Amino acid sequence: MLKSKKTTKTKKSKEGEKAKKTGKTKEKKVKKPRLPKPVSKILAGKKVKPKPGESVSKPKPLRYFEAVGRRKTAVARIRLFTKGEKEFLINGKLYQNYFQDLQLQQIAISSLKKMNCVDKFRIQVLARGGGLHAQAEAVRHGITRALVKFNPDFRKRLKRVGFLTRDSRMRERKKFGLKRARRAPQWQKR
Repeated sequence: MLKSKKTTKTKKSKEGEKAKKTGKTKEKKVKKPRLPKPVSKILAGKKVKPKPGESVSKPKPLRYFEAVGRRKTAVARIRLFTKGEKEFLINGKLYQNYFQDLQLQQIAISSLKKMNCVDKFRIQVLARGGGLHAQAEAVRHGITRALVKFNPDFRKRLKRVGFLTRDSRMRERKKFGLKRARRAPQWQKR
């Protein structure tokens, strides 16, 4: 007599039968190839040690003297660079282009003229607020403060001329019941 062998269905064959019935097949997940990280990301968190005999030179930050000048609501942030091209930039423009009026140009560079330093520095200015006249005076005030930081001996001469004093005069606030700070409405007799 022949013994009938029991067919044992394996797990794989059962999954295959289910897939045939439902029409769904199990797909293998394909791993995407990993792209190499950019060098900047790799080196961001790690300190790279130079090899023996190699010298690593960091670019030195430019040395400058910084000061802030103010007038009314205008604020000028000044940077005096001792090295580099000798130019005077206000908000990215040459000061002659920014202050087109000759009088405003003279106000802006008057402290440099007083100390005979017109062509000795590269000056960068960031001027905000106020009008052009107030900005010109704020630039003068800031340059004066930066010059004093550069050389404390300049202080006496600049103080005597009055460039170091912050002009505290501001516009007075408007009052209710009046047209402006003090201007009253026009009075009528009848």
